[in-house]
Amino acid sequence: MSEKFVLAIDSGTTSSRAIVFNHEGRIVASHQLEHEQIFPRAGWVEHDPIEIWTRTVQVIEGALNAASVTKEDIVSIGITNQRETTIVWDKTTGKPVYNAIVWQDTRTSKIIDELGGGDQDKYRPVTGLPLATYFCGPKVKWILDNVDGARAKAEAGDLVMGTVDSWLVWNLTGGVNGGLHVTDVTNASRTMLMDVRTLSWVEDIAKDMTIPMSMLPEIVSSSKVYGNATTPVVAGLPIAGILGDQQAATFGQACFEVGQAKNTYGTGCFMLMNTGEEPVFSKNGLLTTVAYKIGDDKPVYALEGSIAVTGSLIQWLRDNLKLIRTSPEVEELALSVEDNGGCYFVPAFSGLFAPYWRSDARGAIVGLTRYVNRGHIARAALESTAYQTREVLDAMEADSGAKLAELKVDGGMTANKTLMQFQADLVRVPTIRPVVAETTALGAAYAAGIAVGYWNGEQDVIDNWAEDVRWSPEMDEKESERLYRNWKKAVTKTFDWVDEDVVE
Repeated sequence: MSEKFVLAIDSGTTSSRAIVFNHEGRIVASHQLEHEQIFPRAGWVEHDPIEIWTRTVQVIEGALNAASVTKEDIVSIGITNQRETTIVWDKTTGKPVYNAIVWQDTRTSKIIDELGGGDQDKYRPVTGLPLATYFCGPKVKWILDNVDGARAKAEAGDLVMGTVDSWLVWNLTGGVNGGLHVTDVTNASRTMLMDVRTLSWVEDIAKDMTIPMSMLPEIVSSSKVYGNATTPVVAGLPIAGILGDQQAATFGQACFEVGQAKNTYGTGCFMLMNTGEEPVFSKNGLLTTVAYKIGDDKPVYALEGSIAVTGSLIQWLRDNLKLIRTSPEVEELALSVEDNGGCYFVPAFSGLFAPYWRSDARGAIVGLTRYVNRGHIARAALESTAYQTREVLDAMEADSGAKLAELKVDGGMTANKTLMQFQADLVRVPTIRPVVAETTALGAAYAAGIAVGYWNGEQDVIDNWAEDVRWSPEMDEKESERLYRNWKKAVTKTFDWVDEDVVE
């Protein structure tokens, strides 16, 4: 019998990627294409949903060709996606009524204020989420309120909404010709419309946000056969796994025991800690989210610390400031100086996420003197990722009452050894990168493979996981605490920037 594989579709914030995995959880081949980042106004971030769909088909074809396999060699398809990015489309025409509003977008700040009436935690006891521009529900309301004819079409039952997973599954399974309208529990838990305990939509919250219930997808497990693809390159293959990108990385990192945590370094940074089969509600600025749900098993929950800007800050240095030509050059530039020179870079481009949830914050570089040069700024930009991670880790330990023994890390920025060493110095525990750093796509592959019996369950994931590199703390603890204390001071300088005098 010829070898079989699982195909994972990873629809991220900056690119679409397809990866073919073998039974050992190793990458056979992959293909990746970027999509356009659209910035109509300050604070607004959009993607073209049609471009995302087109890129998805292209990367599937590219990955299968690179692996020298056909759909006959694939047992199932898993999907992982940038979460909270929201699409509203006409189910009769298949066309989006507006661009996808990306998770980083801050245009819904006034809607958030109106919904909360000063109470940021209005929906937290039900949804596990604070009122913030990050989440989907207010984005849907904005589209219905601002796109001509959208509300009338929605109330007539012609419009549907979803995160990127819903958009891809709908198109993969036929689109206007019977496409499935579903989302898994992990993505649904990011809409601010789902009861995190019952895993069902909350009609009262949808009503508050003036969203017709007919727009919402069916909530499904993270690992089960939802239906078969009709898109020619994968026609007939079962789509059997969906996980939001950070939950997928948690799954791919085999964080199956209560207290295990991982941090993913991508466009933003996201740390999740497994809290077991009962949701834990944070008192320290973290999110309560669904980690995964396998078939008919009980859901597993996590505490999450979400950081808006990490890898995208390095892109900003490259594209906006032209400080570097390629992203990897930032490490070389940072190493041209011995330390940050007293310079701290707080990248609150989309406000501050965990643990602050301050949509009024904006980015700041502080501690500048005549001594500071471009190397110091590059180093401060890198270090900001580690500082923000330490803040989330502190909150996580306070909420859980547990001291983290080690931090599993993954994502593109883990290739930066300088950053990873500084991260270990700040969190004071070993920082460990696995052999397969693309754990987001891997987690989606595992979910899809488990659903069809290709893998037997979580134990196969644990058995496949392997350590690649371990960074242990080297810096004097007093020095790392001094740096962190100054970082905390720098963060306060970003507060209260956006007010009635600042038009965005």
